[in-house]
Amino acid sequence: MGEFVSHNCGLAVTHTLHDAHSFVKSLQHRGRDAAGIAAIGNDRIDVIKWEGPVDRLDLVDLHKIFDTPDYHTFFAHVRYATRGRKNRLLDDAHPHTIGGTVVRYGTHVLVRDCDMAAVHNGQVDESYFRGVERSKLESTCDTEALLYLFRDLGESGLLKTVPGAYTLAIADKKRKDVIVMRDRTGIRPGVLGWKDGKFCVASEDCALQENGGQFTEVLSPGAVYYLEPNGGVRKEQIVQSKQSACFFEWNYIASKTSVLGRVGVRTLRELLGEQLAKEFNPSDADLVTFLPRCPEDAARSYAQAAGKPFEPVFYKLQSERAFQGPTNEERRKSIELNLYLLPEARELVRGKKVIVIDDSIVRGNNSKRARQLLCDQGAREIVLASYTPPIGIVGGDGVERGCLYGVDMPPNDAFIARGRTLPQISDEAGMRVVYLSKRGMLDVFRNLGLPPDNLCTFCIGGKKPF
Repeated sequence: MGEFVSHNCGLAVTHTLHDAHSFVKSLQHRGRDAAGIAAIGNDRIDVIKWEGPVDRLDLVDLHKIFDTPDYHTFFAHVRYATRGRKNRLLDDAHPHTIGGTVVRYGTHVLVRDCDMAAVHNGQVDESYFRGVERSKLESTCDTEALLYLFRDLGESGLLKTVPGAYTLAIADKKRKDVIVMRDRTGIRPGVLGWKDGKFCVASEDCALQENGGQFTEVLSPGAVYYLEPNGGVRKEQIVQSKQSACFFEWNYIASKTSVLGRVGVRTLRELLGEQLAKEFNPSDADLVTFLPRCPEDAARSYAQAAGKPFEPVFYKLQSERAFQGPTNEERRKSIELNLYLLPEARELVRGKKVIVIDDSIVRGNNSKRARQLLCDQGAREIVLASYTPPIGIVGGDGVERGCLYGVDMPPNDAFIARGRTLPQISDEAGMRVVYLSKRGMLDVFRNLGLPPDNLCTFCIGGKKPF
């Protein structure tokens, strides 16, 4: 069986088309290359998928496409393409389906009256799909394979067979309820919410906050939630939870307004900044800034704890995350066309030693662009300080690290830290690079109620979560 594509995405399950569109728009930070919605009614499932961000397709026109009051539930998805598959965006976009009539229009696809549909956040190793006939699949996306596995095993069998990593929603034309399940490790996030008297689901609670909903609970790892057409919900615990949440969700992926596993993302980042200041605080630094936009809260708390002036000196034209580009060249171009230095910042940095706070250093594209912009304006010295330890290293067991569970950092990626000492990383980046220690980062999580044993740290040298 060929290699399956991985992805970091956002999903939502609601009871109105308006909410489905609005919820995934609030989750746009989780994906920008493709979006899709499934409309579920009695004995009918219709799907649309389109290239680009959520608002590329207007809500008015979506109501024309789904022109019937008979739908009772909708699920939606945002995705970013990985591993250079720009030419297969719509094949890999969600929802994935079985059956139905497919109509292609170039930048979007309609699937009318399909038998099943699914959306998914996470990544499942292909070894769990050995019983799925590869010839049946239209894409190389693990979500489609999961849908076939569900068809053969049911939700209980799927949860018992596949340990992770997924938050998954499935509609089956033969069943009234929409099924939502989260694997036993809870690596990828998911919350149950309440909106207009009905239960709904989203990857992060920011989708609820921004659209008039209320948080109810974190989706229980190893459980199935049955969302009923009338808005009710039933829950069944299938396998025992063995929590191993992705620390990178808090450090980078999630919205800073979200609360994941009862830990606020903004609070966590602020404390990481404070911890970084405890470990690294050069007395001759003149200025603290950050690479927009994720590290801002950490940078402000770092500056306050270190007793250094804080100034935003960079800006971005768009909120897109270069990290989500499918190739290194795409990421490099995204940064060059999007990251700039504020005109008034030129005098601030000239002749100064500047500390630039970043959330993580994966391939080094952002940091090299920032260094060049600061050097061009005469900065005396630049230090790049990451509140995430080195990603993609070779572990003490000799195994090359990366992400196997839904973030586009495969173990064979071009990690700047791979095979390099700290001085060598600094040489490659063209400036001094420092990292928050792994122990320091985990202490922050522990102090907020998340012990290291409940976190997946594989990409920074930890054990596999299962």
